[in-house]
Amino acid sequence: MLGAILSALFAGFVIGSLARLAIPGPDPMPFSLTVAVGLVGSAVGVGIAAALYGGGNTFDTSSHAFVTLLLEVGAAIALVAAYRRFVQKRPLWGPEARRFPERGLGIARMRARLQKLGIDPDRLQRRGATTSSQRDADSIAEELEQLRAKRDAGTISAEEYEQARERLRRY
Repeated sequence: MLGAILSALFAGFVIGSLARLAIPGPDPMPFSLTVAVGLVGSAVGVGIAAALYGGGNTFDTSSHAFVTLLLEVGAAIALVAAYRRFVQKRPLWGPEARRFPERGLGIARMRARLQKLGIDPDRLQRRGATTSSQRDADSIAEELEQLRAKRDAGTISAEEYEQARERLRRY
């Protein structure tokens, strides 16, 4: 019994994680929501497969099992897309899809944690993403020059300079 429950939770987590990976941009959500998306996606996918192949034939052959798995992941992807579109109120693709969400389950808590660490969630981006403009890079360079001048003038200590410099390097 315990093994079946753990297997179902693990399968839900894997399918929910695959669905989250399929949609571009950050989707911070609690572990429980990832598992729930995976489990509901699995149930919907198996239901569709049962309608296609008959109730007892969804896993008869490897091709039926593969199609059932694809249907499960596809249903979970649709759930993640609906969550992003209707709960988080964000687009599914494009530059706005890569911004950190402002609403959703656990988002306020995640934003508070990031801000406590000194990270602005609205300025987060993936490495290699081209969402920041050259103007942003120029303003960071200008701010670094101002910090360097303050350090050289003795207005701030070397330690304060290094902390501010490290903060700017995160962006």
